[in-house]
Order: sequence, then structure tokens, then C-alpha cells
Amino acid sequence: MNWIELVGYLGSFLTSITFIPQVYKSWQSKSVGDLSIWMITIVVTSTIVWLVYGFAIESGPVIVANFVVLALTLVLFYFKLTFRKSP
Repeated sequence: MNWIELVGYLGSFLTSITFIPQVYKSWQSKSVGDLSIWMITIVVTSTIVWLVYGFAIESGPVIVANFVVLALTLVLFYFKLTFRKSP
């Protein structure tokens, strides 16, 4: 593993953790009212595209980062569908 791949994995790690605070806050508060369903949809779509790209070029950092971001975003999507306000 060369230094540029290590930089890629560092970037992958940093990108992957960006959604953790939001997922945790949403889970704790059981509230996602301020989250845009469109933003979540765009992030899911873009990470799927990045995953296809990552597998095509066989790039571990791209695959890892986007797999984690996709998983966390799908959790937010699930929260968005289940943490609805009662009428």
C-alpha cells in the first residue's frame, strides 16, 4: 500500500463519518422533520453511482466510503419514514 492509497483511505474514513452525528441525533430525538427527503434521495443515488464507479476501477477507498455513507443514509431514510409526527 502506497502513501496515496493511505490518503484515499483517510479521506474515505472522514467522508464515512460525516453522517454519524446526524444519524445519532435523529435516533436520540426520534425527529427527522428538518431533513429533506430530496437530500436523502440525492445522497443515496450519488453513493450508488460512486459505488459502481469504485467497483469498476477497483478502488478500495471509494468503495468503503460510499458503502458506509449509503448505509448511514439508508438509516436516515428509514428514520424519515418511521419517525413521523402523530396527527
